[in-house]
Amino acid sequence: MTDRPHIVIFNPDQWRGDTLGHLGHPAVRTPHLDSLVATDAVSFRHAFSQATVCTPSRCSFMTGWYPHVRGHRTMHRMLHPGLGETNLLKVLREHGYFVWWGGKNDLVPGQLGFEAHCDVHFRATEADYRRWQVTRGESSHSGDLAWRGEPGGDNFFSFFKGRLEAPDGGRWFDGDWAMVQGALDFLERYDGEQPLCLYLPMLYPHPPYCVEEPWYSLTSREAVPERHLYGTWDDKPGLLKGIRDTQGLTGWTEDRWRELRATYYGMCARVDHQFGLVIEALRDTGRYDDTAVFVFSDHGDFTGDYGLVEKTQNTFQDVLCRVPFVVKPPAGAPCAAGVRDQLVELVDFPATVYDFAGIDCGYWHFGRSLATLLEDPGAEHRDAVFCEGGRLRGEAQASERESVGAGDGPDGPSRKRTPAGTLYSPRIHLQLQERPRLPHTKAAMCRTQHFKYVRRAYETDELYDLAADPGETRNVIDDPAYRDAALALKDRMLAWYMETCDVVPGEPDARNFAV
Repeated sequence: MTDRPHIVIFNPDQWRGDTLGHLGHPAVRTPHLDSLVATDAVSFRHAFSQATVCTPSRCSFMTGWYPHVRGHRTMHRMLHPGLGETNLLKVLREHGYFVWWGGKNDLVPGQLGFEAHCDVHFRATEADYRRWQVTRGESSHSGDLAWRGEPGGDNFFSFFKGRLEAPDGGRWFDGDWAMVQGALDFLERYDGEQPLCLYLPMLYPHPPYCVEEPWYSLTSREAVPERHLYGTWDDKPGLLKGIRDTQGLTGWTEDRWRELRATYYGMCARVDHQFGLVIEALRDTGRYDDTAVFVFSDHGDFTGDYGLVEKTQNTFQDVLCRVPFVVKPPAGAPCAAGVRDQLVELVDFPATVYDFAGIDCGYWHFGRSLATLLEDPGAEHRDAVFCEGGRLRGEAQASERESVGAGDGPDGPSRKRTPAGTLYSPRIHLQLQERPRLPHTKAAMCRTQHFKYVRRAYETDELYDLAADPGETRNVIDDPAYRDAALALKDRMLAWYMETCDVVPGEPDARNFAV
């Protein structure tokens, strides 16, 4: 036992905030998270990410900075230590934690390596696979792309792959399984005296939508909820309309949509099972009580809502920016287990870790520790949450031209070397456009318990009455009845920008050369 709690960060990718059994979802199965929340943890029903794509969100929740603070609005701008950009893992390591990192990056520049951020950056070896007695499988998200069908077909951009089957009829064992098994091995073998930080950034349930048995058949197709659908697209963002027109899914039947959604729920169920294995290992090694456990995703997924799949960079529907967020504190930290309805943000995650660990992180950030909310179900926290993305005209470095060549169309070639690169062509092609409109316009969201306001640089703003329209299908920005609500949210957004527009370094500079 150490004088500081162990930290486990279980971080699935693209998990919608509504797909948890204990929050009342009618179809998804998440028994391990449900059990933890029933006894030892708190689940935040209204938790929101600060960006709806991977890298900007991760840069935000690993620092406590909003994306605009340091310009993290693209998949290709990560946290640079040489530019004064630290992160939670690095801070923990500098304060005596042994940091084990197994899984995806999308956080720090790959060209600089990982040595500054962790003690172990795990990658499974052939010896690991032999010891586990499994065959190294292809990634669920690459390999043979025949499942897409022909270009121009209505499955080519659907991200729907379906049931996974190991080629030899054995066990499906992809990268996520390897990372989980590596984490279990580490927990069993570690005998050092340093407190642990175990960081598991998973790939699932990120599309393509695919999973093996028993999770593929676990979800009742009849229990899949109805989709949110727009009555009109006239007042919706250009990026959404462009993706709708190029993904080619408008002719799908409800049976096909239910199958896609049920597959995604099976992916979530598999992740829940893998999380259960980590909790079991913490118990078996005697670390459970002394460990703070954090489970959350970087952002959500359309999963058929509004007739769309995957995600966008500058739209902020709850299905994209609302995420699961479950916190189990270490022993000694007061906690009334259950569900909380207060608004929280992922920038609150590092603040809570620093609070539990008793660490002064040494830099200014905007997170607020959740410790009081864990103890007191009625405590106040935030009156609004925020999310942002997109770019300005001419801001080519934020267009993600690195992902798809500037001359490519939706069916054109990709400069990205992976075979799956063109899966994102409908979105990336639109992000590269400048005129006559800029569908990738810079935008920001201010959401309260009752309303959601979205400010857009070059397109129509949005306002939704969440009480009357929880699916966010009717934009009431021009309705005179909502004038006062819109003005109040605009003022709240302005205050947020003023409060968070920069961070002043803690160390002052000398005014003159030393004599």
